[in-house]
Amino acid sequence: MFSPMMSILLLPFLAAMFLAINMGASGTAPSFSAAYGARLIRRERIAGLFGTFVFAGALVAGKKVALTVGRGILPEDVMGVTLTTIILVSVAASLLMANLLRVPQSTSQATVCGLVGPAVYFGVLKTDKLLFEIIPMWLVLPLVSFGLTLAIGRLVYVPLSKRKTPWLSGLTSRKVVSAIVIVASCYVAFAIGSNNVANASGPIVAMSLGELGQSASEANVTLLMILATLMIAPCFAIGSSLLGSRVVSTTGREIVEFGPLGGTLVALITATLLLFASVSRGIPTSLVQMNTAAIMALGVVKEGWVPMLRRTSVRKLLTVWVVAPLMSLGIAFAVTALADRLGLL
Repeated sequence: MFSPMMSILLLPFLAAMFLAINMGASGTAPSFSAAYGARLIRRERIAGLFGTFVFAGALVAGKKVALTVGRGILPEDVMGVTLTTIILVSVAASLLMANLLRVPQSTSQATVCGLVGPAVYFGVLKTDKLLFEIIPMWLVLPLVSFGLTLAIGRLVYVPLSKRKTPWLSGLTSRKVVSAIVIVASCYVAFAIGSNNVANASGPIVAMSLGELGQSASEANVTLLMILATLMIAPCFAIGSSLLGSRVVSTTGREIVEFGPLGGTLVALITATLLLFASVSRGIPTSLVQMNTAAIMALGVVKEGWVPMLRRTSVRKLLTVWVVAPLMSLGIAFAVTALADRLGLL
């Protein structure tokens, strides 16, 4: 039997695990769409590799982002059991919608908006980090990803692709090159772990400190982060297995076809940018958007601007990117208001 405290904490932990399943489905696209699009890996192998490296990234490099999500937007003393559950379920609902539409969505943006809703309702929104660090990163990093990929694509990718050399023409059949692209995909999954696991573990850590009456010492925060990560990170692999194949095909094959050289370029640029955001400033940001921006840049290099912008999948991506975070914010705000009026908070 569960103790009374464990029974109370069970619901938000289940909500966090449900959120992690949806994040795993969405995160599969930016990590393995390059390898899958280049036909270097079977879908059945993706979930295991993805889950393993997400878990490693969360343990090794996820602390700063977890602290930002847990404390940097909504004061941690407000993060009770009911409010934490509302936030996590609201974010999960918006991501589930995106996954069912087969559109990879920014888990970080949905989570931040899910935190902003209750913070605005209670009038306790911490604006400094949000306005001067998080939102600028959201705007700048996809543009940097697009610009770097476009520049490298035109300077390096196109000239190499046009050269009729034996080693280049046989790239797709060479095991060594295939391994390099898959390793790059695992690198992306590691970067996702460093950033996106915190979207579920951050609120859980903040709530647990308050409910357990523990001081926010470095040791207590680290211990709770490890425990939350051990429960939440494996759910990314579950989500990848259940829903990831629907999403990975959108960015992997419906935007533009590319080979192993382009896949490696996309993986290295986007994962490095995400790790920079995670380790340097602890900013929860969108690998999905950086990845898709890089893939679109490859599309521009190969096909030109007009054909790329006319693609239906691109228009659908842009639409859902706007709607899903706002949906997360709206649900969290509305349910928080309802719970407050019912005396549940």
